[in-house]
Amino acid sequence: TSQQSAEMRRETRRLLLVGCKITHFVFIKTLFATYFCIYRTLFVLLRPNMKKICRYIKRYPISLLCIAAIWYLCIWFMPPKTPLNDVRFIDKWTHFVMYGGTCSVIWWEYLRCHPRVNALKLFLLAVMAPVAMSGVIELLQAYCTTNRAGEWLDFAANTTGCILGAVVGTAFLLRRKKK
Repeated sequence: TSQQSAEMRRETRRLLLVGCKITHFVFIKTLFATYFCIYRTLFVLLRPNMKKICRYIKRYPISLLCIAAIWYLCIWFMPPKTPLNDVRFIDKWTHFVMYGGTCSVIWWEYLRCHPRVNALKLFLLAVMAPVAMSGVIELLQAYCTTNRAGEWLDFAANTTGCILGAVVGTAFLLRRKKK
């Protein structure tokens, strides 16, 4: 009986190992198939637009860098404790400056790359897109992260920063028209 139980344990281990190997193989195969499908989909979707994507990267490098920095800082980065934490509304001032600076840079790069200004396109690209991005980030912070909190006051500070960026951008435009 003890020999039978030892043999049953060995057989159980062998079956578990075989099961684990099969499960591992199926998992790897599924992972590879998923990766291949995602890669193929992105390749099919992005390939026709690669020239357009490269053109945006060449025209708006600083703007894209600012936007990437905002996403990183607002979703993943946890600021350290500093003496500035005692300043009232420091996080709102930070949001205001980040979005005001980003919108100003978008205006500047747009005006640098386009001899003729399309006011609607500029308004959508340099004001409404950052405001919409701000709203999406605040919603993601509220509902999809555990270490961040979405706030209406952050959204208001971001929107105010975008409006300030539009004012600075308009000054760029008026200065360019004078030349």
